[in-house]
Amino acid sequence: MRKTEHSIPAAAQSEETATAQIVLAFDDNRLASILFGQYGQNLALIERRLGVVADQRGNHVTIEGSRAGCEQARRVLEGLYEQLKRENELVPGDVEGAIRLTLTQGSLFEDEPVSARPNFEEINLRKRPVRARTAAQDVYISALRSHSLVFGTGPAGTGKTWLAVAYAIQLFERKEVDRIILSRPAVEAGERLGFLPGDMREKVDPYLRPIYDALYDLMDARIVERALQAGEIEIAPLAFMRGRTLANAAVILDEAQNTTSMQMKMFLTRLGENSRMMVTGDPSQVDLPNGQTSGLAEAIKLLAGVEGIGHATFTHQDVIRHELVARIVEAYDRAAPARPREGK
Repeated sequence: MRKTEHSIPAAAQSEETATAQIVLAFDDNRLASILFGQYGQNLALIERRLGVVADQRGNHVTIEGSRAGCEQARRVLEGLYEQLKRENELVPGDVEGAIRLTLTQGSLFEDEPVSARPNFEEINLRKRPVRARTAAQDVYISALRSHSLVFGTGPAGTGKTWLAVAYAIQLFERKEVDRIILSRPAVEAGERLGFLPGDMREKVDPYLRPIYDALYDLMDARIVERALQAGEIEIAPLAFMRGRTLANAAVILDEAQNTTSMQMKMFLTRLGENSRMMVTGDPSQVDLPNGQTSGLAEAIKLLAGVEGIGHATFTHQDVIRHELVARIVEAYDRAAPARPREGK
């Protein structure tokens, strides 16, 4: 890959308003095409987020804008190209994650090669590696590795559940646990499942769809189906977990903000020998009746500082879905103090 750079002359430009132009040439035309995205959509995202103009010609791209914006765009493209050379693919969210990382780092690593910059934590799976894309995700993966029980809290789209499933799969593939157990409050807090048609899996499938999506994204579909049939991946509605001891298992409780205090206590005390427990939820989206305390909020408060328990907190800055989602979450967060919180 080659780079040329020069400033665009302008009269009396300050350091802040000085403009620059950078030309990047990528050696592999096929990888360059993936890097730029279908119809240049990845370049368009970089333009919007970093305030630059990116003009693509074959395997070349010319970036114009402020010095800082051009440098950030260069680091994003170079980092993603290095990833492509290693993994031969870009998955949704990689571009946004690279942009967020670059904005977080600022100009700290401007003069260092890509390979010299710090790497976030990675979960290695048979299908493909899963790498943290934000600082909060990095803290979350570190907590998963070093604690038996980890709470991951924050808004939708931050990767809480996806990373929890990825880590559970890693433990399962490495034979560190015998099974994966997935749980979620089904119908608000009451979990009134009886009226739904079908067997137990068919009753709770709609509520666990996000976890299923993560499973099929991170594991081969045939392996997932076989593990479900063999009971190595188990669907365990929260209401049916009372009295069990979950040993040699990776256990995930999703949407935990909709548990009651008693349900959360019951769930946490299911932890058995050689098990890992991951509890995820969004405290701002509690569906419990007014006046009912969220078991997630209470547990985080009561268990703060307890040895062996980790907690990673995500904000709107960690949202890795569509860029608009982060702005939506931020707008709701700003309005939150002005209105009463439900489910408290």
